[in-house]
Amino acid sequence: MSDVVLAGVGGQGIVLASKLLAEAAFRAGYDVKANEVHGMAQRGGSVLAQVRFGEKVFSPLVPSGRADFLVGLEEVEALRYAGYLGDGGWAIVNRRKIVPVTVSSGSFRYPEDIEGRLRARFERLVLVEGERLAREAGNARTENVVLLGALSNFLDIPLGIWEEVIAHLVPRSTEANLKAFSLGRDATVEARL
Repeated sequence: MSDVVLAGVGGQGIVLASKLLAEAAFRAGYDVKANEVHGMAQRGGSVLAQVRFGEKVFSPLVPSGRADFLVGLEEVEALRYAGYLGDGGWAIVNRRKIVPVTVSSGSFRYPEDIEGRLRARFERLVLVEGERLAREAGNARTENVVLLGALSNFLDIPLGIWEEVIAHLVPRSTEANLKAFSLGRDATVEARL
């Protein structure tokens, strides 16, 4: 069984990413369960999605400390949900800093040395330049798919299935999303070796 937790802030496409992952796993023949917690997503707050797939899955909830993968679309959100990742699990984190309103208003401070904290927290860490790769793909809103491309290197889901699912679920921007997926895959292919 594979347990994947996706974390970010509202507007980053966490829900779409979880749907793409769940559909790809389903088409690859797995039993799939998924859920999303939106919180204050519309106001730029935390968003968490969980996708579990395998021969037989009984619950959509990933127990704390059991996830095989934590995909963080924002650095601090990856740290916030680090407790989900199990021993030997991989953290795939977007090098993206989104400053919340509470920080920009002066009520709180954004943590310093995020990369150092990520490296200290995660034994197996892949950092992805999602924002740059999404722009290279021609659509800045495809960071979520860049990160899925990175994740795909670790999953037993054929590339053709990913491409079918992307074309099916994002028909209006298929070309940019396929390119974003490919760039994310290419940027992290060595990490798995």
